[in-house]
Amino acid sequence: MSSDHFAMTQEKTPDGVRFIIQGRIDSVSSVEFAHKLEQAIEDGKINIILNMSRVGYLCSTGIMAILKAYKTTKTAGGSLGIETPSDNVKNVIGMVALNEMLVK
Repeated sequence: MSSDHFAMTQEKTPDGVRFIIQGRIDSVSSVEFAHKLEQAIEDGKINIILNMSRVGYLCSTGIMAILKAYKTTKTAGGSLGIETPSDNVKNVIGMVALNEMLVK
């Protein structure tokens, strides 16, 4: 599997779900990324952790999906955070001034 291939798996946590994401979150894969986040929230998982240690690229559409899920989980009394962001993810969310809000 190339490092550019998008993959997203989930595991249960004591109070929600952790998504382990790898590859590129680009204009194509961000559709699947957003859908999986929305589906988790619809299934009642309002405490979400995004492990992005293996994400090589994060586009603006991916950022919008994260922000939408963040707002929805907060409104429902939950949380969304990014753990162990890759250097690329740190740089991107830092450029849009979201690191303090999202990185756990």
